[in-house]
Amino acid sequence: MIYQTFAELYDELFDPAMYQQWLDFVRRQLPDQTGEVLELACGTGRLAVLLAQAGYHVTGFDLSDNMLALAQQHAEAADVTIPLIEGNMLDLSELGTFSAVTCFADSFCYLPDITQVQQAFTEVAQHLTADGKFLFDVITPHQTDDVYPGYMYNYRDDERAFMWTSYAGETPHSAEHDLTFFIWNDDKQAFDEVSELHQEQTYDLATYQQALAAAGFSHVTVTADFGQHEPDDQTTRWFFVCQK
Repeated sequence: MIYQTFAELYDELFDPAMYQQWLDFVRRQLPDQTGEVLELACGTGRLAVLLAQAGYHVTGFDLSDNMLALAQQHAEAADVTIPLIEGNMLDLSELGTFSAVTCFADSFCYLPDITQVQQAFTEVAQHLTADGKFLFDVITPHQTDDVYPGYMYNYRDDERAFMWTSYAGETPHSAEHDLTFFIWNDDKQAFDEVSELHQEQTYDLATYQQALAAAGFSHVTVTADFGQHEPDDQTTRWFFVCQK
């Protein structure tokens, strides 16, 4: 129930404008729509649906079956066909090759250490065509160190309440998100409380660049604001375009 509830709330409350910005970023980087695109950590499929509607042949890949169930609903509602695969981005061995791989919403930051991040980069490199592109974003140390500590978000409707509080993590450039759900229980005529902790970890730019190089990417560009500007010390999310 907790993950289903989180998936539904994530789907309902996530800023839809960001999906359009990610779509625009992809379209600028991948003007040729004939290749196969793998969207890692596709979540509830909102971006995958937009990509399919824009003419891309997209496959969604995610660790959460609850997220993928919602992604299937969105694909059906939009009348598009999107293959959806449940799996771990640290092992893409059962997949073929793609002309592009995307991974947005700082999904790599949920991996626990740089070793696993580099492993994920290596998996991507092994499943890209020779001239394929790898597009992804991550939050910056400015986001974890300066923006997240003390952040709070609350939501409530007739059947659910949701409290989100963020803190600085125990390791450098990390953050912890304390999520508490209150879900109405008709049998008890009261709310059930369920809590969980989400942890994010990011690194300085040089560390990401070293991990990409070790994975086999020799051409890497980094921008801010969905590719619109050069990064600076106030940038909260880096956008990467990588090729082998």
